[in-house]
Amino acid sequence: MSKQISIVISGYRGRMGSEAVKLVNNTNNYQLVAVVDRSYEGDHSTNSVDVPVYTDLDSCLQSIKADVLIDLTTPEVGVRHTKTALQYGVRPVVGTTGFTDKDLQEIEQLCHDKNIGAIIAPNFAIGAILMMKFSQMAAKYLPNVEIIEMHHDQKLDAPSGTAIKTAQMISTVREAKGQGHEQEKETLAGARGADFEGMKIHSVRLPGLIAHQQVLFGGQGQALTIRHDSFTRESFMTGVKLSVDTVVGIDTLVYGLENIIE
Repeated sequence: MSKQISIVISGYRGRMGSEAVKLVNNTNNYQLVAVVDRSYEGDHSTNSVDVPVYTDLDSCLQSIKADVLIDLTTPEVGVRHTKTALQYGVRPVVGTTGFTDKDLQEIEQLCHDKNIGAIIAPNFAIGAILMMKFSQMAAKYLPNVEIIEMHHDQKLDAPSGTAIKTAQMISTVREAKGQGHEQEKETLAGARGADFEGMKIHSVRLPGLIAHQQVLFGGQGQALTIRHDSFTRESFMTGVKLSVDTVVGIDTLVYGLENIIE
């Protein structure tokens, strides 16, 4: 029988958070013990969950014993919550992006000090992880590459964490180099997108989209496009479950699900 895992969800009223609540409630060995919502606290009878609601993660973890925090908030809050959870000995599974290298170094040190694990995932969709891994494979042979990521118009960061992570993975097999004509000129600033070691990253924000990315490779007489689409936020829950099941058994920081799938 699987060990019972007590879980706190931060950002539970959001679209991702509501899917995470369903996942926890529908998984036999998961128990939802509290949620965090900065705008509400007290009687939870009007909410969609039958557990205590806190506006502050510190207050929550002082009162509630939990094994895992699932954080699906904003970049700024996610960074703070990750560090707070580790301070309380709670293992964070974080789906927000915007972590700097300095943040990741501090979190890695906290994991070491507390001897517990943390997982930060720019993308929880297993198909998106495969898209990144396939792109890394392709870039070894087709080093001319551009990334187009497309998300809903309420997304706060650009480029997306998935696009940046894809570029980082590609950079491990591709030498930094410029692309396009050496004398090309933008007649409108930003037309060629963000630059990552010569790779261009383009961000699209439109209503109706969820999360989509294509990685385009060009070579002599050929082109390759690797694309992933999430049509519903349910697509991310397989990765959330994989992360929760994994984080309880590790004692270090994992950044990106590509590091825990075969």
